[in-house]
Amino acid sequence: MSLSAIADIVGGRLTDVLDPHALVTAPAVFDSREAAPGSLFIALGGEHTDGHAYAEAAVNKGAVAALVTRPVGAPAILVEDDVLAAFGRLGRHLVHGALNTATVVAITGSAGKTSTKDFIAQVLPAAGSVVATPQSFNNEIGLPLTITLADASTRFLVLEMGARGIGHIRSLTDIAPPDISVVTNVGTAHIGEFGGRDNIALAKGELIEALPDEGLAVLNADDGLVQAMAERTSARVVTYGLSEQAEVRAREVTVDDLGRAAYTLRTPEGTARVQLGLVGEVQIHNSLAAAVVGREAGLDVEHVADLLSSATGQSRWRMETHTRPDGVTIVNDAYNANPHSMRSSLTALATMARGRDQRAIAVLGQMNELGADARAAHEEIGRHTADLALDHVITVGGEEAGWIQTAASAAGAPAVHLPDQDTALQLLHSTLRSGDVVLVKASRGVRLEQLADALLQPDPDGEG
Repeated sequence: MSLSAIADIVGGRLTDVLDPHALVTAPAVFDSREAAPGSLFIALGGEHTDGHAYAEAAVNKGAVAALVTRPVGAPAILVEDDVLAAFGRLGRHLVHGALNTATVVAITGSAGKTSTKDFIAQVLPAAGSVVATPQSFNNEIGLPLTITLADASTRFLVLEMGARGIGHIRSLTDIAPPDISVVTNVGTAHIGEFGGRDNIALAKGELIEALPDEGLAVLNADDGLVQAMAERTSARVVTYGLSEQAEVRAREVTVDDLGRAAYTLRTPEGTARVQLGLVGEVQIHNSLAAAVVGREAGLDVEHVADLLSSATGQSRWRMETHTRPDGVTIVNDAYNANPHSMRSSLTALATMARGRDQRAIAVLGQMNELGADARAAHEEIGRHTADLALDHVITVGGEEAGWIQTAASAAGAPAVHLPDQDTALQLLHSTLRSGDVVLVKASRGVRLEQLADALLQPDPDGEG
């Protein structure tokens, strides 16, 4: 697409451009270090930096131009209102234009969005070319960015959509209207911002309301608030889950010594056995949602089961499991945390350790954005660690993490609270032994993945 055409689409004008017909032929970028020949640089403003300052560097690396709100001394498309809004207009144009033959599969939910997206992105290539949201680029920045990764040959555009308030998903579906909408669950993630689970359900259900009559709603039958979203659309509805009411369901579930679930996939067309390679029973629901989407794409049940069984983790810090040379297993699940995902991960930890007859050690940080429910939610997690009879619970950081430790100790769990990651690392280096299974989990802002990464490095004061 030429710079002049993009300027018309976004409502901007060209500045410092020698050739208005110069073509943008590569995906957009908002990090100047990732600029490549043919790309378009999106000059976003930020709390600590402003992308306009890096526009020239991006052009020097090959970007054809930058999308800006003020002249930058380099080829640019200048808009008067807002770079992000203009980028959204470009994304919408692409979806309705060059990508109008692609099926848009949109996924949302309080937990499991990214893992479900990753399963779907590994099933659908059997039916056609797929472009999916990288990592968790699920907001008003990441959505149009993902769209620019696609081209006219793309058959499926798999888009994760997140929300921090009512109306957020609606704005994303305005950019990329879905043909298939998947809702994983309604939990308590960001409940402090939403003001309650009913409001979370209202926001997540915007994805279902955006479907056309000929679309498909894929709903978790084991979550009442998700199941109720069927009333918010005239599109077809297919449910998935463990219950008998689910149209696509998992039966005869087993979990192996590594915490990996297996089940019989039952569909109206037949059954097949699935052996998941990812850790945690929560992956059952994530994979079932992908099975529904694969079925809709025309894949038979045996093929879908094979694809689910061969799926691997695609996104970092989500039950990312590594075993050190000394036999200690580190489970890095530190990308994010909410009460639902925290319970699921702790249960997986207990299963993995019991299967090996080894110690289960949980290293936990706070869960953010829980509002008035924060203390009760953290204390409930502490009691859950005691119910699971974990061998050690180490909480790291501020007061909220301390609430986990206090409740865990009161319930009889061996728990300690430490002020920072360095102190936790020292304790773990001195106490870990071969066979231990260590889960590291907290909300993203805690950055506990740094501790998980450090645990995979040799102890500078040890022997290995």
